[in-house]
Amino acid sequence: MGKKSLTKAFDIKVGNNKTSVLTDYEIFPNKNLLDNLRNIIIQNIIDNKIPKDKLLKEYIDEIIDTTLEGYDISNLARTHIYTLIENEINGYGPITELLSDEDISEIMVNAPDEIYIEINGNVVKDESVSFINNDHILRTIQRMIQPLGRTIDTSNPMVDSRLPSGERINAIIPPLSIKGPVLTIRKFKKDTSTIEDFLRNGTLTPYMARFLEACVLARLNIIICGGTGAGKTTLLNILSSFIEDDERIITIEDAAELKLLQNHVISLETRNSNYKTQSEITIRDLVRNSLRMRPDRIIVGEVRGMEAFDMLQAMNTGHDGSLTTLHANSNIDALNRLESMVLMAGMDLPVSAIREYISNAINLVVHIDRLSDGRRKITSISEIAGIKDGIIQLKEIFSFRQLGLTKNGEVDGEFILYKRRPSVFGIIKSHGIDSIDDIFLR
Repeated sequence: MGKKSLTKAFDIKVGNNKTSVLTDYEIFPNKNLLDNLRNIIIQNIIDNKIPKDKLLKEYIDEIIDTTLEGYDISNLARTHIYTLIENEINGYGPITELLSDEDISEIMVNAPDEIYIEINGNVVKDESVSFINNDHILRTIQRMIQPLGRTIDTSNPMVDSRLPSGERINAIIPPLSIKGPVLTIRKFKKDTSTIEDFLRNGTLTPYMARFLEACVLARLNIIICGGTGAGKTTLLNILSSFIEDDERIITIEDAAELKLLQNHVISLETRNSNYKTQSEITIRDLVRNSLRMRPDRIIVGEVRGMEAFDMLQAMNTGHDGSLTTLHANSNIDALNRLESMVLMAGMDLPVSAIREYISNAINLVVHIDRLSDGRRKITSISEIAGIKDGIIQLKEIFSFRQLGLTKNGEVDGEFILYKRRPSVFGIIKSHGIDSIDDIFLR
C-alpha cells in the first residue's frame, strides 16, 4: 500500500487561499456617514492650528475622537478613518497608497467614486478608494501643483506638470471637463528600464537591440512613434543610454521624465504662464536656445507642434544623433504628422520642399505599440529611402507580424528581419562600427 499524503490521510479539502482588498464602503458601509465624517474632520483640521505641545498623531486622534462621539463605530472603521485623514495631511488624500504601489503605472480619477489604475498594461477600476466629492478631488489637485508654481482655476482649467518624485500629472477641470475635475497621473519605475528588460519582456529581438545601439552610436537621427502609453519615453530613455559618456546632451521636455545616466547632461523644461508671470517658455523656445549651448546631442521628449521645424533644422545643420518622439499610429503616419507640424510653424514652403527637408533630416523611424494583451512590442523599424513621385519612401528593416491570439488571450506573432542590406548600414560602417556585420553581411 502506497504512502498517503497528510491531506489524504486526514481527508483535508484543499481550497484556494484568496485575499481581497476591502473597499472604503465595505469597511464603513454607511457611505453618507463616512463622507460626512471625513469632511468634518478635514475641515476641523484646516480651521484649527495644531497646538505646539501636541504631536500630529495625538492631535488627529483628538479630532477623530471628538467627531466620532455618539457613533457606534468598530475599531477597524476608526483605524480606517485615521489612515484616510493622515493621508490627507501627509500625502495626496485617497490616492496616496496608489502612488506608493510600485505595480501601478497609471492612476486615472474620473469622478469621486470612479478611479481607474493600470497594472501590467491592463486598466481596471479600483474599488478600494474614493473621494468625498468633486471639491475633494480639486483640493487634492491643488495640493499637488501649488508647490510646483502651477495653478488651476476657471481661468486656467488645465495643468500638466510633474511631482518632485517624478510622476507626471495632468488635470483638467470645469468648464472644460463637463463631468467634473479629472486627474491623470503617469508613474515611472524608480529603476530605469534597460535594453535587457525589453529583451526579457519580448519587446524586441537581440538583432533589433544591437541594430538600434549601432544606429545611436553612428549618430543617426531617430524618431520614435506610437500611441499613448505605448512606451515611447521608455524607449527614448533606453536609446539615450547608448550615447557615449563624453558627449554633451541637451534634453528638452514639457515635464522632465528622462533619466540619463551620462555625466554631461543638461535638462531643460518648459514653463507655462501662471499667476506669478505671464511669460510662457515653449518647446520651440528651448530647441532654439539649445542650439546656442554647444550640444553634441539634442533629445526632445516629444514633438507636437511648431518646434518640429526647428528640430529638423538642427538635424540638417550638423546636429546629428538627435532623438525625439511623437504620437502616431504608424511610421508613415509619423512622417505625415511631422509634415503637418512644419506647416503649423507658418513656414512659407511648398510641400515638396518640406518633404525633402524631412527626408534629409531623418534616418530612422521606430514604432512601438501596446498590444491588446497589454504587452509592448517594437512593431517596425524603418529607414527613409528618399523621395519617389513626391512621396517620402519608407523601407522596413525589422517588423512584428501578429498572427492571432493564444488561448490565454496573449498576442501570438513573429518578428521579421527583411532580406536586404539597409542604406543606413553604410553610415554605421563609416563610423567604424562592425558589431552588426553578422546581421547584414551574410
